[in-house]
This record gives sequence, structure tokens and C-alpha cells, in this order.
Amino acid sequence: MADADARCPCGSGGSYAACCEPLHDGRETAATAERLMRSRYAAYALGRSAYVFRTWHPRTRPADVEPVPGLVWTGLTVQDVVGGGADDAEGTVEFEAAFVTGEGPDVLHERSRFVRRGDRWVYVDGDTNTP
Repeated sequence: MADADARCPCGSGGSYAACCEPLHDGRETAATAERLMRSRYAAYALGRSAYVFRTWHPRTRPADVEPVPGLVWTGLTVQDVVGGGADDAEGTVEFEAAFVTGEGPDVLHERSRFVRRGDRWVYVDGDTNTP
């Protein structure tokens, strides 16, 4: 678990306690697809697997979303956002997520699709590659 005064891993510049922690703890929901994507990245970075599972569309969600041993997420850059606003039904967020494993540093590049189910955004799927 992160120190509440520490910067949020999502890259917002805010503290974890004021940024993604309320979403991770279920006290708030993400108002936009980008906000959900950032909070999911922070959940991966902090090992908050239950949040990742809870925010994944049940139709596409894997049975297991546990962290990959030895993988450390080191930074997030949002590259593009299409739709996904507070009044939209779907949205797409393109991002690069840097990470390190025992084999060294790498970057996950993904264009993620999100939909609104009821009043909540959920992750559907994404196209990945490493440029």
C-alpha cells in the first residue's frame, strides 16, 4: 500500500490519498474513461488487484488479475483520449506504461476501450504493442 502523502502513480501530480485511493477503496467512481485508466494503472502499480478486477467488463475479464511477480510499473504517459467524457457511453485511451522486470526496462503501449455500464466506466479490452 502506498503512503497516503506520496504522489499518485497515475501521473496526475496529486497525492495518492486525494487521487486514486478513493476510487480504489470504492468511495468514488471515475467520471471519465481516462480517469478510470489512470486509476487502473495506479492499481497495477500498487498491487490493488481487486480494483483491477472490479473495473474490468465481466464479458472480457480474465479469471486472474494478480500482479506479475518481479514486474514494477515505473511511469505512465497518456497519449490520446477519444470520447470517454462524463456524458459519453464509450471512450478510448491510448497510453504508454513503463515497467521494469528482471530482464530490464520496457514499455507497454496500449489503446484501451472503455464503456459505461450503468453509472460506472469499465475497461473492455485494448490493442497492445511495444513500439
